[in-house]
Amino acid sequence: MRAVRYHEYGAPEVLRAEEVDDPTPGADEVLVQTTATGVNYFEVQVRAGVVPDPLGQPLPHTPGIEVAGTVVAVGPGVDSGRIGERVVGTVASGSYAELVVVPAAAAIPLDERLGEHQALALLGQGATAVGVIEAADIAPGDTVLVEAAGGGIGTLLVQLAKRAGARVVAGASGTAKRQLAADLGADVTVDYTRPGWTEAVGPVSVVLETVGGQTAREAYSLLAGSRARMVIFGSASGVPVEITSQQLLPVGAALIPFSLGYRPERWSEFARRAEELTVRGELTPVIGTVLPLAEAAAAHRAFETRTAIGKTILTA
Repeated sequence: MRAVRYHEYGAPEVLRAEEVDDPTPGADEVLVQTTATGVNYFEVQVRAGVVPDPLGQPLPHTPGIEVAGTVVAVGPGVDSGRIGERVVGTVASGSYAELVVVPAAAAIPLDERLGEHQALALLGQGATAVGVIEAADIAPGDTVLVEAAGGGIGTLLVQLAKRAGARVVAGASGTAKRQLAADLGADVTVDYTRPGWTEAVGPVSVVLETVGGQTAREAYSLLAGSRARMVIFGSASGVPVEITSQQLLPVGAALIPFSLGYRPERWSEFARRAEELTVRGELTPVIGTVLPLAEAAAAHRAFETRTAIGKTILTA
C-alpha cells in the first residue's frame, strides 16, 4: 500500500508517499480501506519538530489520526459482518495511508445523512468545538472572541457561539478567513497578527484561546466583567499560554482548560451533538482544501503559511 511518511523532522517536503507493507488487524481491530483522512494542525507541529511526538514513536513515521473508508478485514474478536461497513474513526497515528488499522470500538458507522468529508470535519474538531462551547458556558449577552476563526474548529466555534446568543468577534490572519467568519455570523472580525489589534476589539466576556504566546496575553487583557473567562484548548503558535500573576490578578478572569484528552468519555457524545446540529442545518462544517494523499506536503504547507481554511482533507 501507499503511505505518507517522514524520516526526519523538518519542512513539509520531508513528507513522502512510499510503498510499505499492508497492515494486518489484530484482536478487536478492523482494517479500513481509506477514502479520506483529516489533517490537523497538531500533526503539522509534530512533523516540523515544534512540539514533541506525545507517543514518542520512532522514525519513519506516518502521521494522522482521522480516517474515513470501508472495513475490508477484521481481526479476532470482531464480527465479520462489519466487512463492507462504511466508517469514520480515530487512531493514535498512521491515517495518512491507503489502509489503516482502527480499533473496532473507534470505527463508527458513517451516518448516511452526512458525507464522509463532513463526518471527518466533525469527528475531532466538531467534538472539540462543542466541548469548548460547553466549557465556556456561553449565554445571551456575552461577547466572545474566537481565535483562529478561519480554521476547522474556529469556523464551528463562530457558529456555535452565535447560536448561543453571543456577540461574536472573530480573530483571523487573512482577508479570506475574516470574510468567511463574517459569512458564518461573526459580528466583528479582526486580524490579531497586526500590532494594536486589541484596540479594534474592546472588552469581551469570553476568549476561546488556541494560539498561545503573546496573542493569548493580549486577548486576556480584553476580558472584563464579573464572569469573564478564557477557555484554553490549544497553542497553535507553539508557545504555551502563560498568564503571569502580574496580569492575572488585576484582570481576575477565570482560566479554563479544555481537551478531548481530558474528557475521553464524552468524545463520542460531543461528536454526536455536532453531527445532529449539522443534520438539522444549525451547523455547517467548512470543507477547505481537499488534496490527494501524495500531496500531503502541500496540505501541511498551507497550515504553515496561514492559508488553510476550514477542514483540510487528504483523499486516497
